[in-house]
Amino acid sequence: MKIATVVGARPQFVKAAVVSRELQKFKRTCKSDVDAPKEIIVHTGQHYDNQMSDIFFKEMQIPRPAYHLGLGGGTHGSMTGQMLVRIEEIFFMEKPDAVLVYGDTNSTLAGALAAIKLHIPVAHIEAGLRSFNMQMPEEINRILTDRISRWLFCPTEIAVQNLKREGAGKWPGAQIYNVGDVMYDAVLFYRERATPGSLLNNLLAQYKDGFYLATVHRQENTDNTQRLKNIITALENIATRVPVILPLHPRTRKYLLKTGLELRRVIAIEPIGYLDMICLLHNCKAVFTDSGGVQKEAYFFQKPCITLRDETEWVELVEHGYNRLVGADKAKIISAEQEFIHRDRDFTTPLYGDGHAGKKIIDILLNSRGEK
Repeated sequence: MKIATVVGARPQFVKAAVVSRELQKFKRTCKSDVDAPKEIIVHTGQHYDNQMSDIFFKEMQIPRPAYHLGLGGGTHGSMTGQMLVRIEEIFFMEKPDAVLVYGDTNSTLAGALAAIKLHIPVAHIEAGLRSFNMQMPEEINRILTDRISRWLFCPTEIAVQNLKREGAGKWPGAQIYNVGDVMYDAVLFYRERATPGSLLNNLLAQYKDGFYLATVHRQENTDNTQRLKNIITALENIATRVPVILPLHPRTRKYLLKTGLELRRVIAIEPIGYLDMICLLHNCKAVFTDSGGVQKEAYFFQKPCITLRDETEWVELVEHGYNRLVGADKAKIISAEQEFIHRDRDFTTPLYGDGHAGKKIIDILLNSRGEK
């Protein structure tokens, strides 16, 4: 079986590392190379900054991409269209038996569309997630990718129920599986291997008495001047009481410069790799983020999370009191820091599987070889 994996953004590298590692384990059990499955990684280049892309392949020991398309930047339509053309060319040449896509980016949708147009079955990892906000490009990507996928690998029971409400059980060929979350697999594997580099070590030593970790990168926040101003002003206010460390995404840096917003108290650092991020999550007191993945990572590290969005696809985190939605409301962000963060909470509720999602995915895919 030849599997093509399409990735392009930081969270996808983390997830792909889990599944690739399980595939490599299976290959070692095969008696010959002929019997062994083969993976071809296609990197679209959606995250084109070295710190947001190449470093993840190095430190997470992901096989190097067979194809690097370098298609970051541009509008959503332009980016997705260019990816679709290039990925289709690769699929024509490689003729994979299945295509794996992850999450909800333009790379996800382009990979799925290219595959289905060539009648190659698609496996969508993180299927069934819904924010129910069609203004979000990610929501559109999720829905369309789910609708054309054969294997719908869900991270939670809520995701399964979302798909069933949409009629996925009746879609021709569609198969729904609750395998758990591959990001939980990743945290369990890498947290024992994550040691901070010298620069991060100095930072952790300097703020050993406690700090908050923040990430801001989502288009709805960075591209909207008022929302970005509200978030930065709130974080600056909070930083007068507790240090706030902000790994600065290239998009966020661009719009801070464009709008003239300055970080005076917030400690901005360069984008960091996954292992350094794990170290920050382990050592911080709480998290402020507009990232879907970081919301879950905060839960995995038993840290309260304040989400800088109006809705989330990870609704179970809100329902269980681990996460509070505050949007870009300055007053709500500050209030949540003063009240929500300091509650006692029990993080033992298992929301995202048993840490073996990657193995389950590979077992299902390889056991389906030959199915039409």
